[in-house]
This record gives sequence, C-alpha cells and structure tokens, in this order.
Amino acid sequence: MTTTSPFHSEHHHGSHRDLLDSAPETASRAHVDAIIVPTIRGARVLRHAMSLASRLKSVLVVLCSGSDTSAPAVAALAATTGAEVLALDVGCTSARLLPEFKTTTGLERTRLRHHSDLSLKRNLGLLIARLAGWERIAFLDDDIHVPDAFDLERAAALTGDYAGVGLRIGGYPDNSVVCHAYREAGGPQDTFVGGGALVVRTGSTSSFFPKIYNEDWFFLLGGEKLRPTAVTGLALQQPYDPFNLDERARMEEFGDTIAEGLFWLLDEGRPLTDANATYWSRYLDKRRKFIVQTMNMVREAEVDPGRRSKMLGSLTAAWGRSQYIRPQWCSDYVRAWREDRQVWREHLERYGHNCCDGDLDKVRAELGLKHKSTYLLGQPLDHDVADLEAFGAVDVGGRVALDGGMGPYVIPKPGVQPGSSAVAQLHG
Repeated sequence: MTTTSPFHSEHHHGSHRDLLDSAPETASRAHVDAIIVPTIRGARVLRHAMSLASRLKSVLVVLCSGSDTSAPAVAALAATTGAEVLALDVGCTSARLLPEFKTTTGLERTRLRHHSDLSLKRNLGLLIARLAGWERIAFLDDDIHVPDAFDLERAAALTGDYAGVGLRIGGYPDNSVVCHAYREAGGPQDTFVGGGALVVRTGSTSSFFPKIYNEDWFFLLGGEKLRPTAVTGLALQQPYDPFNLDERARMEEFGDTIAEGLFWLLDEGRPLTDANATYWSRYLDKRRKFIVQTMNMVREAEVDPGRRSKMLGSLTAAWGRSQYIRPQWCSDYVRAWREDRQVWREHLERYGHNCCDGDLDKVRAELGLKHKSTYLLGQPLDHDVADLEAFGAVDVGGRVALDGGMGPYVIPKPGVQPGSSAVAQLHG
C-alpha cells in the first residue's frame, strides 16, 4: 500500500511520546520477582514467557480464562521448562476477590459495557503480588516477544524513579482500530507504553486497571497528571488483523475516547481535572470529525479493495458507537474512576503486604484459590530452555517431545521418570 504525504489531523494527537521519559541505556539491572501473563489462548503460546521466567528466575503467573486454556494445561507445559509457575483459572470466584468498581457497574447494563476480563486478571495479579511480597513485577501479554530477557531487569531497575517502565513496542504497532486505520491511510500515528510489556514496583503503587479499553493508560494516570513513566528496551508485538471484526472497533470506542481525551489535556499541559462535561462535548466533536477524516483518507489511499472495505466497516462501527456517547457520561466515568482509585487503595490495605511470607501456597489459601489454581515449583534443567522455545514442546507421558522439523527428539522431564505422571510435579 502506498499513501500520499503524511497528513496531520487537527482533531487527533498521533503521539503522546513527549509525556514519557526515554530512559538512557544502562547496565543496571534489578530482579523481576514475577511475570504476570493474562491469556485466553492455548498453553503453547506461553513458551516464550516460560523461557523468560526461567532465565530471569522469576515466578510466572498465568491467569487463564476461556475454553482454549486451563491452569493444569499451563502447568503441564511449564514442567518442561524448569520455570516456577502459578497458573490460575479465572472465573466468578476470582472476581469476588476484587472490590465492586463504579467504573464497571455504571456501564454494566449499557452498550458501553466492556466484555474483556483483562483488567480483572491484571488487578488479581497486583493482589497476588501484594500478598506474596513481590517488589517488582512485569506485565506481559501472551503475544509479546522480548528479544533480550534482561531488558525486563533493566526496566525493573528504573522502577524506583518511575510508576511504570514500559518496553518500546516494535513489530506490529499496538494501537486502537481507529488509530490503525489512520496510520494505514498515511496518518502519522505513534504508539505508547502499555500493559503488554510493563514493569512496575508493587510496593509503591496503589493504582488499578479499570474494566475499559486502554485500561493500562488509566493505570499510569494519577489524580491530575500522568505518573512518572519511562520507556526502555524492546518488545515485539505479533501481527494481527485489527479490522477482522467490526465489533472490536465498537467495543474500543468508549475507552479510546476517554483515554485519548484525557491525554489530549496532558499534551497541552492541562490537568485532568479540566475534563468536565463542557470539555467532553468539545472533545467528542473532535473525535467524530477525526473518524470521518480517517474514513475519507482510507477511501483515497492506495489499498487493496478488500482491506479498504474492512477498514471502512470498522471505522463506521466506531463512528456509530461514538454517536451514542454523551459528554456527561464521559465526565461521570472520570469521576467514578477517581472514586474507584480510593476504593482500590482501601481494598489493598485489607491485605497486609507480604502477609504470606512469599509462600505461594499460602497466597492461594489466603485467596481461596487452591481449587482453581496449580502451582509448580521451578527446577534446574539439564538442557537449554531456549531449545524448548525454538522447537516447541509436547507433553508425552512424563517426557518432552521436541519437534523442529526433523522428527521428535525426546528428553525426560526434570524429576519425572518416563511413563510416570507429570502430576507428581504439580502442587494442585
């Protein structure tokens, strides 16, 4: 696809990069206590995260939901890597461990309700980290690849000065559907740090992830401005098609509107407290003009006709959802988010920091999750973890079958005799 010269929209800020500190190259590193991965996909997509956890001697916390994955399946695969893994099946029981947020209940019976459980999983990860006494944790999505594992430790070393340190996202850009269309049509569109590769210091944060698209941006916000945030290192996002379902754009629109509207204020040096109903009325007008502008750019861009049709379908869905949004709802949501921040702080205070002395079995018991989770102690391996990631591991009754295109090569699982059950290694 070719496009005309870059077009700068007066209705959209294509970059918020000036709000971030670019951390200098540093040799300093700090231990990452845990890597927290929310997932709805099969266990095999977690091989890279398991490799990272094993290499960094971090606990891997996998928060599962959906029909394609489960805690036992994750733990069975983890037994081939030597990683210490806590895998949890997230459901109704898990949801009751978190407070009732107004940002959730206020949208529950509306078209603006967000159906993803990503925020639930990340908040649960924060709660587990508090009980376990972990100081530094990394949030990592299951479709993110970190070429240099030590970039996570370099990011961790910066968390004493920053509320969050994100890895720079390379590979496929991490944007909303509307912003993807803007870029593909020739608009100058940047990316921002996000929860897909984010390191935080748990002892100094009391922020939470609201149930909305761009929940990670809200996590990084303070009462009036963005909390100190830096970017360093590199993480690669796997490609996907943002235009495959119109519903994606429809579901993202409210969260993208609120987040982009708040960050517009920050870009202009204004406090978040300026986001009243009058402001949202003006911003919603900008947003709708931006979507229409992007639709016109897509129509004029040299793009495959089938691709153009999908892009326009998604943009039409976003525009239709935007027409439904009212300025007062935006103002009410921001007010509810402020109140929820206090609710979350009070919720954390009910659980003592490191009340379980780093014992994950105690953490599971304290949260009432023993029957919903599987804990696997890490063990040293007599083979390179990278081999498992490169070839792919398949559980075959107490052995690991590696198939790199030349037929399976079988090695015993650590501590498991061939023919015995891998469940002997699982503390479930």
